[in-house]
Amino acid sequence: MSVQIGWSIVGFIVAVSLLVTVHEFGHFWVARKLGFKVLRFSVGFGKPIWKKIGRAPDYTEYVVAALPLGGYVRMLDERDGAVPAEDLPRAFASRPPWQRILVLLAGPAANVIFAVLVLWGLFLADSVTETKPVIGVVKTGSLSATAGLRAGDEILAINGRRIDDMTDASIELLDAVSDRGDVSLAVRGKDGVERNLALSVTDADTRRKLTEPGEINKGLGFDFWEPTIPALIESVEAGGPAEKAGLKPGDLVVALDGQPVHGIQDLVSYVNARPATEMLVTVRRDGAEFSRKLLTATDQRNGKKIGRIMISGPTDVEKFIPDEMKVRSSRAIFASLGAAIDKSWQLTVTQAKFFWRMLTGGFSTKGISGFISIADYAGDAAHAGPNKFLFLLVLLSLSLAFLNLLPIPILDGGQIVFQAAEWIKGGPLSDRTYMVGQQMGLVFLVLLMGLAVFNDLSRLLGTST
Repeated sequence: MSVQIGWSIVGFIVAVSLLVTVHEFGHFWVARKLGFKVLRFSVGFGKPIWKKIGRAPDYTEYVVAALPLGGYVRMLDERDGAVPAEDLPRAFASRPPWQRILVLLAGPAANVIFAVLVLWGLFLADSVTETKPVIGVVKTGSLSATAGLRAGDEILAINGRRIDDMTDASIELLDAVSDRGDVSLAVRGKDGVERNLALSVTDADTRRKLTEPGEINKGLGFDFWEPTIPALIESVEAGGPAEKAGLKPGDLVVALDGQPVHGIQDLVSYVNARPATEMLVTVRRDGAEFSRKLLTATDQRNGKKIGRIMISGPTDVEKFIPDEMKVRSSRAIFASLGAAIDKSWQLTVTQAKFFWRMLTGGFSTKGISGFISIADYAGDAAHAGPNKFLFLLVLLSLSLAFLNLLPIPILDGGQIVFQAAEWIKGGPLSDRTYMVGQQMGLVFLVLLMGLAVFNDLSRLLGTST
């Protein structure tokens, strides 16, 4: 557990520091190019641990601060105090509104460019492994079964939109269900015959329930195909049941209480269902098999007690996906760039749709995550390897860009609205307008952050939200 917490902390700090610094560098670079006077560019917050003074005439301070959770750009602004007459033309509020808008747009734009460049590199290196959208199991009597979906079907299109991989399928299913609930599927069966299927979720509360994390496939009654991952122990937590029983990294679990274990999911399901239970674990080590008794630990998950033996299985699951189930990306330079732009656009549009539907009640708010969940995701991705972590950075960077473009006064989007209003009016807005706007924006952000933290704690403590 302590190892996982360590990965989470390191992953979170690296992700937040890098992405916020990219964001602020966008503001900094455009501000300098347009002639704004920048007083400080800081990586991190708090007391400076390194500082360099730039050249005349600006003498910009370049700072690395003690708290590595982002950064900021401080520009000369007459609203912060008196400005020398010779510097007044370069102060923020004295610049033309269109230039201020460009500076404000530059932060989110930098995050989008960063995401596209990272995706481009991943596509060029063929480091993004997507899986074909093939159905694994269909639950008898479910909506999917009634519609005629079968195990082995490959989804070709959803509501007329082409589906290339499992990620596409998941996004489009969420889009269709959270919109009007009508889902039109074009599939190809194991026999190569293509079919058109239709299913409908008419009840609004049911549709919203299906948009909760992990509910869409379960609610529709199917699972996507997953590779069989061996029950190989990759790490053993100190002081846990597995270590006390003498199990080591590299051991392969082949049986539990005499019942064969065919993969890691068999192991997880069997152990989770038996908290505080003595069991016989049979493992294979260096070609020889032996058995050990252990007493499972008890943990909480979703309000229920589960058993644990405190081990980790394989993190690099991609190597267990057969080539015929992989969706390959092109290594051609321009084709990879086009794919990176398309994917970034798809993810950004999806965020916008789902966020709007949250506001209008058509999408569950349980998907809003706070720093605890982000730290968990970052830790898991960092532990899984650089490719997974880089892809998480892409997702977080696009999310940061989208969030900052919302028309909330305390964010870049809200400030852009203020500058546009000044441009249209032909003069500055009143101090009261700015003050009221900032207060409203702060209240909205506090509520949003409160919801995110509540969701995080609910997941952590295993309660429903």
